[in-house]
Amino acid sequence: MTATVPPTDAGRAARRDDRRPAWEEEPGPVVQGLKGITLTGVCLAILGPLWVVLVTSLSDYRTITDAGGLVIVPKSITFAAYREILGGGAVTRAVVVSLGITVVGTALSMAVSVLAAYGLSRPGTFAHRPILITLLVTMFFGAGLIPTYLLVGNLGLINSYWALILPSAVSVFNIFVLRAFFMGVAPELVDSAKIDGAGEWRILLVIVLPLSRAVVAVISLFYAVGYWSAWFNASLYINDTDKWPLQLIMRAFVIQHQPPPGMSQAIDSMQIPALSVQMAVMMLALIPVVCVYPFVQKHFTKGMLIGAVKG
Repeated sequence: MTATVPPTDAGRAARRDDRRPAWEEEPGPVVQGLKGITLTGVCLAILGPLWVVLVTSLSDYRTITDAGGLVIVPKSITFAAYREILGGGAVTRAVVVSLGITVVGTALSMAVSVLAAYGLSRPGTFAHRPILITLLVTMFFGAGLIPTYLLVGNLGLINSYWALILPSAVSVFNIFVLRAFFMGVAPELVDSAKIDGAGEWRILLVIVLPLSRAVVAVISLFYAVGYWSAWFNASLYINDTDKWPLQLIMRAFVIQHQPPPGMSQAIDSMQIPALSVQMAVMMLALIPVVCVYPFVQKHFTKGMLIGAVKG
C-alpha cells in the first residue's frame, strides 16, 4: 500500500496558477506590442485635436491663410488673439461669470448632496424609504422643459445667475454614489463616536468625510465640469449678454459666427483672424478642466469603483 503524500503549499499554488483564466495570463510580446500601438493611437486621437486648436490660436493671419484653415505645423507664434479676448471685454467678463457659477454651484451642490446622502445612509432616519423612492423616480421621469421654465420664471429667476445654478444643483445619481460610499464606512467607528458623545454633525465632518475623500473629490469634479460646461440653461434664462457665461459666448462665436461685442472691428479689419480668436476661446474653456483634473485623478478610479460596488 502506497502512502499518500499531502500536497505542499508550493504544489497548491502551482495548481492554482495552472487553473488561471486566459485573461489573467501574462501577455506575450505580440499582445504587449498591440497594447502599445492601441494606447499610442488613443493618445494621438486625444492630443491631436488639442494640438491643432492650440497652434491655430497662436497663429497669425498669414499662417492660417497658407494652411487653408486649421494649422498643424506652427510657423509664427503670436498671442494677439489672447490679448484681444482677455483685454477686459465680453470674453473676460464671461470667464469671471463662469468661474463664479462653477465655484458657488459646486459648493452648493456638494453641500446638499453630502447632507442628503449621509442622511439616507443612516438606518432609521425619518421617511428614509419614501425619500429614496421619490429620488429614484426622479432619475427616470422629469418634469420637462416647459414646466421647468415656468417654475424658474415664477420664482423670479429669469436673467439671474441663480437660474444657472438651482435647476441643476442636485444630481440624484451623485447622491446615490455618495450614499453607497457612506454606507461602506465601518459601523464600529460610528458607534464608538456616539459612545464618546459625538453628534451626527461631528461624525459626518470628522469621521465620514475624511474617509470619503476619494468619492467627494470625484463628485466635486463632476459638478464642477457640469457647471463650467453648461450653456443650455444660460441660453434659456439669461437675456442680458453681459451675464453670459463663457460657454455661451463660445457657442455663439464658433457655431453661429457671432463675434463677442467689441471684437468685430478687429476681426473685420483682419488685424486678428476670426479662426484664431475662436480657437483661443476654446482653449480658455479647456484650461480650467485640464488644470484641475490632475489633482483629482488619483481619486477618480477609487472613488467611482468603490462608490459603485458598495451598497
